[in-house]
Formats: sequence, structure tokens, C-alpha cells
Amino acid sequence: MSLSLSPHIHTRNGSYSTRRRELQMAIPAMQLLRCATPLTRPSSAAMPSSSQSQMAVVRPTLSALPLRSLSYGHFRSSLVVNSSARSRTRASAMVEDQSPKVQESDLSGTAYVPVYVMLPLGVISMDCELVDPDNLLKELQILKSANVDGVMVDCWWGIVERHAPQKYNWSGYKSLFQIVRDLDLKLQVVMSFHECGGNVGDDVHIPLPQWVAEIGQRNPDMFFKNREGRPNPECLTWGVDEERVLRGRTALEVYFEYMRSFRVEFDEFFEGGIISEIEIGLGPCGELRYPSYPEKHGWKYPGIGEFQCYDQYLLTSLKTAAEVGGHSLWGSGPDNAGSYNSRPHETVFFRDGGEYDSDYGRFFLNWYSQVLVDHGDRVLAQANLAFEGTCIAAKASQLF
Repeated sequence: MSLSLSPHIHTRNGSYSTRRRELQMAIPAMQLLRCATPLTRPSSAAMPSSSQSQMAVVRPTLSALPLRSLSYGHFRSSLVVNSSARSRTRASAMVEDQSPKVQESDLSGTAYVPVYVMLPLGVISMDCELVDPDNLLKELQILKSANVDGVMVDCWWGIVERHAPQKYNWSGYKSLFQIVRDLDLKLQVVMSFHECGGNVGDDVHIPLPQWVAEIGQRNPDMFFKNREGRPNPECLTWGVDEERVLRGRTALEVYFEYMRSFRVEFDEFFEGGIISEIEIGLGPCGELRYPSYPEKHGWKYPGIGEFQCYDQYLLTSLKTAAEVGGHSLWGSGPDNAGSYNSRPHETVFFRDGGEYDSDYGRFFLNWYSQVLVDHGDRVLAQANLAFEGTCIAAKASQLF
């Protein structure tokens, strides 16, 4: 079983937080869960409530536990220096004296570590039906017997709003959530606004909604483009966040209405405390980043990737920023930054002393990163409105 432990930083009263990328653990589930199960579970009175503090509460992860919290036996050497018993005894004593004096720690007083197990990406079919519910129930019962707190699942935009705008089908997720509730487990739910498939670890393919793809065929600039003008339909470009390209709606409006529909449809699960957290997809793989290194476009590690700002909407934003700054000639992306599989030293832009450190380079990189941050701010602001009072989270790229 492939597990995903979900470490997270929570903020209270509607503020959002950044969360580390899930760590995929391909080890036997029961072995891991036995290690993860705490010695004692604190009472509800000992757990902080959302009304007690507005400060960020960091929940520790298994990997963050100090080494002294682990139990190690003293190492004893079986080294034989020579054939005499006296030499063997002396050698054993020397090794034992030099071995670290590690004391076993009592974990009963440490903070409780919640454990959530990520469900398979394809647990819900493209027709929004629960795949193999009988087998899923058995697996969830095993997890329940191992004292996990809950499960995490993606709610795919490409499944729920597949055929037409604002026509939402939540049926498969409703069946899944009812099973989870009956087992007294919790839910972490991901609002996944990206395509699934084509990346490392993806074993299913879930595209963006069909009606969005149809619009994209007529207007490929609603997707990110590299310098060659090749679109990437993995997710929408930040450039259409506030552009009415989706049958009269902006991308932000589409995201908000999808999230609001989920909140209304599953109100009983929120009110009952079954849904403990909502994670907001912010880009490719759900991460707040550009799709700079798509494998389907030929990228291979350790290539540097390519800038993805050549759709008409982001280019317009770049030109406007350049004109406002009094440098109208800076209104285009760099033409010397290499290709997907280049190395930094092979490019004029990224090499030591390269153009990245010029006035233009600093302007461009500041604009490029600010567009990303602004997108995250806008989407998370909409999420705060849709899920007021619920803890929400986001994934930052490459934080393991």
C-alpha cells in the first residue's frame, strides 16, 4: 500500500496556511501505522480550539520527531581481537564504553500526531462513481483498526463539473464520505483544479472538464505556454484568473462556485466535524508553482525547465508592468534561458554572472514570481469565503 502522510501547518479563524508536499511512503502500511500510533491520545479538553488562539499551530510530523524520541538498543560489538578470552573481554568493554548512552524516551507526554492516509487517485471514476466500494470498505476497516485518524482524497474538477458549467455531480464522493463517516474516520479533502496524469506517480488520467477543453481548443492561450508557444492543458494560466473566458465567468469565479457547491452539498460533514481540512489546488499537481518541467513535453531531470509566461494574457501583464516601470523594451520574456533540458551554465541567462542578475533579469524574475504569489492570494481568498470557519491548506512546490 502506498501511503501519504500529511504534515500540515494550521492557522485559525479562516486564515490560510502553507503545507509541505505529501511524502509518498511505499512501505507496508501496518508496519508504518504501528510506528505512527501514539502511546496516548490526549483528551479533547487538552486540544486547542479555534476560539482559543489565532496563532499558527504546527502539528509535528513523524519525520520531525527528535532522534531521542526513538528507542535504540545499545550496540555491542562481536569483534574478536585475538584468540584469548581476556582480549575478547577487553575489546567488548572498550566498544561498550564508547557506545552512546541513549536512554529510551517516554512519548506519553508528547503532542498527538494525527495520521491521514491518502486514497488512490482513481478511487472515483470519470462518471463520479465509487470504484470497487466493497474492497475499499475492507481497506478502510483495516486502517481504522490501525488507529489512523482519517483519509485524504482529491475532489477532481474534471470529474465533478465534467460536462457543463455549474452542473456538479458529487454522487461518488457522497458515497465515499458516508463510508468514512460510518467508520468514524475524518476527511482531508483536496480541491483539485488540475489535470491528473503525465507526472511521476500518476497511474490514472483525469483531464480538465470537457467543456473547458473545448474552450481551450478555440483559445489555447487560456493555458500556460512556453516560448515556442506550445500550450500545456494541465491547468489554467494565472492570466485568466480575472478574464471572462469560461463562458462568461472568470477562472476565480469558476473556482469559487465549485468550492461553494462542495461546501453546501456536504454541509452535514462539515457541521459534524468529519471534514477536518480542505486543501486548495493552486497549480500543476495542486502545487503553487508554474508547470515549468512537464514530462510530456520532453523534460528530464535535471533539466532546468522553461519559463511559462507566453500566453497572451501573461504577456499582456508583462508588457504593462514594463511600461509602468518606464522600460517598454522589457515587455517580453528572456530569449537566452535555454530549453527544458539545458543546464544553468549552458545558458546566457542563468550562468554565473548571467542576465538573471541584470536590471532586466531582476525585473523579469520579480514580475514572474509576483504573478505566482498574486494567484495564490486570489484563490486562497476565495477559499476563505467558501469555507469560512474551516481549516484550509495549500501545497508549496518541492518542500519535502
